[in-house]
Amino acid sequence: MPDNRPPNDTPDTALRGHACIQSYLKSLDNSPGVYRMLNEKSEVLYVGKARSLRMRVSNYARPSGHSARIARMISETTSMMFLTTRTETEALLLEQNLIKQLKPRYNVLLRDDKSFPYILLPKDHAFPQLRKHRGRRSVKGSYFGPFASAGAVNRTLNQLQRVFLLRNCTDSVFHSRTRPCLLYQIKRCSAPCVGYVTEDEYAGLVADAERFLSGKSTRIQAQLAQDMQAASDNMEFERAAALRDRIRALTNVQQSQGVNPRGVTEADVIAIHLEKGQACVQVFFIRANQSWGNRDFYPATGAGAEEPEILEAFLTQFYDGKEPPRLLLLSHELENADLVAAALGERAGRKVELAVPQRGEKAELVENALRNARESLAMRMASTAAQGRLLDGLADAFGLDGPPDRVEVYDNSHIQGTDAVGAMIVAGRDGFIKSQYRKFNIRGDSLTPGDDFGMMKEVLTRRFQRLLKEDPDRQGDTWPDLLLIDGGAGQVGVVAGIMADLGVDDIPVVGVAKGIDRDAGKEEFHRPGARPFALRHNDPVLYFVQRLRDEAHRFAIGTHRAKRAKAVSASPLDDIPGVGAGRKRALLAHFGSAKAVARAGLSDLQAVGGISETLAQVIHDHLNAR
Repeated sequence: MPDNRPPNDTPDTALRGHACIQSYLKSLDNSPGVYRMLNEKSEVLYVGKARSLRMRVSNYARPSGHSARIARMISETTSMMFLTTRTETEALLLEQNLIKQLKPRYNVLLRDDKSFPYILLPKDHAFPQLRKHRGRRSVKGSYFGPFASAGAVNRTLNQLQRVFLLRNCTDSVFHSRTRPCLLYQIKRCSAPCVGYVTEDEYAGLVADAERFLSGKSTRIQAQLAQDMQAASDNMEFERAAALRDRIRALTNVQQSQGVNPRGVTEADVIAIHLEKGQACVQVFFIRANQSWGNRDFYPATGAGAEEPEILEAFLTQFYDGKEPPRLLLLSHELENADLVAAALGERAGRKVELAVPQRGEKAELVENALRNARESLAMRMASTAAQGRLLDGLADAFGLDGPPDRVEVYDNSHIQGTDAVGAMIVAGRDGFIKSQYRKFNIRGDSLTPGDDFGMMKEVLTRRFQRLLKEDPDRQGDTWPDLLLIDGGAGQVGVVAGIMADLGVDDIPVVGVAKGIDRDAGKEEFHRPGARPFALRHNDPVLYFVQRLRDEAHRFAIGTHRAKRAKAVSASPLDDIPGVGAGRKRALLAHFGSAKAVARAGLSDLQAVGGISETLAQVIHDHLNAR
């Protein structure tokens, strides 16, 4: 895709707005492609696609007929860049890649692109484990989803265990069992680990689970009823009772599924509500005639875009890396519906249909999603308003120039210096921004164990050196407006010195100390070069600061516990070159423990499947060197 920018690559800041855009028309043809509009600082204002670059740019060159948002964007434009593509579909895909990379101010941006969980039935084991999966589909097996949240997956897995008795233990636990676990006793597993079910019988349970997740629950229930009657006729009353319990569990699952559409087998229901410049997009996931939960999203609206444009941008960004279903039920008509459908179909490798239903069950599904979007946005706007008042109060209490848009809170956690970690949480006008949380494994070998000052210095140095490298001009939204430190005058003095050494001493720093009695409500606040002060015990700002500090403390302790648990469960086999998870399992299954592996001779090691003579020597030398 060649760059069709005119010969004069240096932006001519003497021309701007309509005149600047007009100057590019003579070098453009009717090829499809992507255009970028830049301001005088060469910052990308907007990325757009076009079936004909010349026709699209000529629209911007007109002096009138634009919305307020587009008029503002045109007035700031001092240069443009162009990339041609073979088709308009390619242009759409390229446009969304550039939007995701550049995050232009006037484009609609989906800020939450977290992957969704699935249910996985692997095909690499005789007795496959039913489990939750998130991320790349690197394991061979059947994937069912997406589900709206991990909670929705866990509830479904819990229900499936009751009905189909599939194991959920890991392969290492499965191979080490000598008697059935508690799940067998409470009738949630068929105990394949100890041979209580044959491979063929377990395969039948797996097939039933797959049929259920594919929407064929009625057929399964009829077959279970037939098997129960046959067992009863043959006087196999224990088996008949077990089948009866499974039928009851399956009935409970079907009743607890909530609204399950009969006429929609597979679809995503997507509705948008726009109010006062803020948008909420609600997505309901329907698979196998079952509702698998819903999620709400709050895309940045590109300084004033309307519903169809926001929804179109949402679809192309939301399904970047996610497989779309065969049907998308939408609340609004799209201007480029055919183009979006073609782009999504190209990604999925099959046809994807977009529909805006007007009547019937599908219209009811869209109306339900629209109602949820409206209610979610109302709650968010109320929460944002309350959060804004707290930030205003924070600015007044700490003498800031204005309410902070981004507050970063830092804390450390360790036990006598071991497994030390630093933690950073972030809060803003939308509350806690958990996608921006960061953890820091303390690397300083020269630090004295328990040196909180030294740990804080390492955390802040790493944090702000990276910021200075990635965004030295502070153009992004990752620079904080306020730092809160868990500590008193000593910690604040150290932090102020660190920030001065890094050349970023213009960011306010406040230390939160627990006061003389170390009671909540008696906190003292410290600022560099100022006397400590306190807030009224019933001041909402004080409660807000306590919440921030407690959240940082929670995150730091959780990170520390995870690191400590990993260290406790670490095995000497983890560090041996050439020994991955599969060979580690084989060694432990053969010898029983890492100690026994260390005591084994070369010939014993070679007797394990997958361990060659060379690798056996490596394992033997590594463990004996220890």
